[in-house]
Amino acid sequence: MDIQLKKGILEVCVLYAISRSESYGYKIISDLQGIIEISESTLYPILKRLEAAGFLTTRTAEHGGRLRRYYKITVAGLQKLNSGRGDLLEINSIYKKLFGGKL
Repeated sequence: MDIQLKKGILEVCVLYAISRSESYGYKIISDLQGIIEISESTLYPILKRLEAAGFLTTRTAEHGGRLRRYYKITVAGLQKLNSGRGDLLEINSIYKKLFGGKL
């Protein structure tokens, strides 16, 4: 898959996972399992980028003797998620027109 296309899809998936409830890295990966494959080495740069863009906020809390970073979606993040949803619907429509919905 084209890296730029996959990057956009992964961002939408991560925002979706966090939109359901405040979350942390391992849980995000678990929540997306079966939907899209994402590794820690891919996830954390995405989270950092989304936070820097103002789409997420973070807080740190102790859990099991270790610090865990929790991510929460912002209003701007919800807007980005809705925009991404629209993009995915458009891609799906193009796919169906090109291939008749068949692989």
